[in-house]
Parts: sequence; structure tokens; C-alpha cells
Amino acid sequence: MTLHRTWIGRRLLLGLGQTAAVVLLIFVLTEALPGDAAVALAGDQPDPERIARIREAMQLDRPAIERFLEWVGGMLHGDLGASLVTGRPVTGYLTNGLGPTVLLAAATLVLLVPLSVGLGVLAARREGGPLDRTVSALTLAVHAVPEFALGVLLATLFALRLGWLPPTAVGTGGDLAAHPAVLVLPVAVLLSRPVCSISRLVRAGMIDAMASPYAAQARRYGLSGARVRWAHALPNALAPATQQLARTCDWLLSGVIVVEALFVIPGLGTVLIDAVAARDVPVVQGIAVVFGVVTVVLNLGADLVARRFAPRSEVAA
Repeated sequence: MTLHRTWIGRRLLLGLGQTAAVVLLIFVLTEALPGDAAVALAGDQPDPERIARIREAMQLDRPAIERFLEWVGGMLHGDLGASLVTGRPVTGYLTNGLGPTVLLAAATLVLLVPLSVGLGVLAARREGGPLDRTVSALTLAVHAVPEFALGVLLATLFALRLGWLPPTAVGTGGDLAAHPAVLVLPVAVLLSRPVCSISRLVRAGMIDAMASPYAAQARRYGLSGARVRWAHALPNALAPATQQLARTCDWLLSGVIVVEALFVIPGLGTVLIDAVAARDVPVVQGIAVVFGVVTVVLNLGADLVARRFAPRSEVAA
């Protein structure tokens, strides 16, 4: 128990260090971006004096270290700053765009886990058979298709040609929950690659687990094949799949940006694209911090869950 608590403590400290590194890296990278909001607001033929006045009014002429310390101090109090373009708080942008993004990600994850585990277990039960080969070939083929290309293909076929589904979220007013048909194509695109990678991991883990000594011992005790499979083999097979699920959540953050742009969904991805186009650095920094912190938290949770499923497995700490 003491070793377990020590491991958790070290993992939490590492998570805090990673969060601090993410915040610093985001500030440094946004500082390195060419141009700024003053240049964007100055128009197509900017006057250097006008740019200087705008930059002074926006306090962009202050030293970088001073602006960084002020930004971090405000962040600790829940203040991510204000937009350089509109003056609105960055938290307002996050609140407005969070709903559609969370709905997309939640719908994807709710379907991802049962589909991935079910396909992986099904393929492992028929190892080497026609079903296993078919599932493996299909998952490999779908995984090779970029999500943007797959989204265009699905929208062309099911929305434009067949007319079964709406091609974009235009006209919904941002209320995706009231128009569930709008979610079908975006969720299908977001599901395509993660289902393939996680199901293959589950399949490989189930094959190894079912061939292990503890599974053989459970069968000698007279336990049914279903109980051995689901109660003994599956928890150990899920340890690597759990960490892949966390990496999938990281991928979802970038995938959501692509999908929201493709299907015109007013989520955080769309807000981020608009902020980058306007050189609105505080909004870019705020969304990047949210994405970075979510990534750290998800990986921390995945390590804890993986250690719970397989306590003797080596988990990065």
C-alpha cells in the first residue's frame, strides 16, 4: 500500500510538472507566431505608427516575462485574459464553444469503448478465422484513411447523394442536442480511427491473456469460458488499451478541430481557427491551455486505471 501511494504521489507531481511545462511552452510558441493582433487590426496596408499605437493600447509592447507572469497569475484565479479583438473574456469564448465540442467528444467516447472492446474480443475468440481476418483487414484499411478525407467521402455519399443526413450544422443555432442527425457523420469520422487501433490492442491483449497460466488455472477450476474471458482475461487485456484510449482522447482534441471545420460546428475548434486567423493570442493561449491540461489529466487517469487493472505491469511514472 505504501509503494502504491508513493507511486501515485510521484505520478501526481509529474502531472503538475507537465502542466507547468505545457503552460510555458504555449506562451513561448504563441510569442513566436509571426505578426500579432495589432498587425491584423491595422488593415491590408498597415502604417507602422498606427501599428505602434495599437500595440501600445493593447499593452503588447510590454516585456514578454511581465506579460507571462501576469497571465499565469490570472490563470490561477480562473482569469485567462481578454480577447485582443473584441475585449470579451477568454472564458466566454470557452463557455460558448465548449458545449458542441464536449457533446461530440462524449458521443464518440460512449460509442468507442463498447465498439472497440466488442470487436477486439470477437476477433480474439475467432483467432485466425475468417471473422478475425475480416475485422483485421477492415480496421487496417479504415485506419489508413485520414479523417478529413473520410469526412468528405461520408458527407458526399450520405448527405449530398442519398440525402439521408444533413451535411453541416448550419441552421441548428449551435444546439446540436436538438438536432441529433447532425452528429451522425461527425461522430462516425471521429470514431473511425480510434475504433481500429483500440480494437486491435484489445484483440492482441485478449489472445495473450487467454493463453496465460492464470487463465488456464481458472479453466481447471471449472470456471466457464465466458467468466474466464470477461472476468479474468479482459481486465489484463484492457491495461494497454486504456492508455491508448487516453492517447485517443488527445487525438480527439485535434480531430475535433478538423471535424468542426468540415461540418461547420461552432465548437472550440472553430473558435480556435477564428482566433488564429485574427491573431487573437489570448484566445489561442486559453484554448491551448485547456487542451493541454485535459491531455495531462487524461494521461494521468489512464496510468491510474491501467495500474488498477494490471498492478504488476510497468506504467510510466
